[in-house]
Amino acid sequence: MKYFFTADEHYYHNKILQYCNRPFNSIQKMNETLIAHHNNIVGKNDITVHAGDFTLIKNKEMIYKNIINRLNGEHIFLKGSHDYWIPRKDSLQIWENLIFHEGQKYYIVVCHYAMKTWARSHYNSYQLYGHSHGKLDPVGKQHDIGVDNNNFMPVSMDDIVEIMKDRPDNFNLIRK
Repeated sequence: MKYFFTADEHYYHNKILQYCNRPFNSIQKMNETLIAHHNNIVGKNDITVHAGDFTLIKNKEMIYKNIINRLNGEHIFLKGSHDYWIPRKDSLQIWENLIFHEGQKYYIVVCHYAMKTWARSHYNSYQLYGHSHGKLDPVGKQHDIGVDNNNFMPVSMDDIVEIMKDRPDNFNLIRK
């Protein structure tokens, strides 16, 4: 089982092609490319955390039939600014987890929005976010996991660890 992270897929959002200058000639082509990219790297037993703005469509059954059921792995959905398909009572805004990866422990905080500080940031935990479509510079151990910032693909935990190696410490790191 591996972890993957992504955000801002915007399935079925016609205007996202021009808003973000996405290189697709139709929303159908974008949807199919996102599904193919996901399935090329995410396995059946892997977990993908989607950090919001999965789709504008409100019809949950349609989303499951046309998108989610076609994506490999298990899914954790965080509510973004456009996820009307996720009922408020069922919505998850922040996902925090201690992940054991390659013999190391990593504390990860995922939210649709970038944060100034987050859980365990003073211990150099990682914060993964979306919403900004690659237009917001990370601060410390942060990364924009949105598809516009990551070649329209989910980001693996391997990639996150590699990205964070070159990032500065969080400003509030407690030094021993």
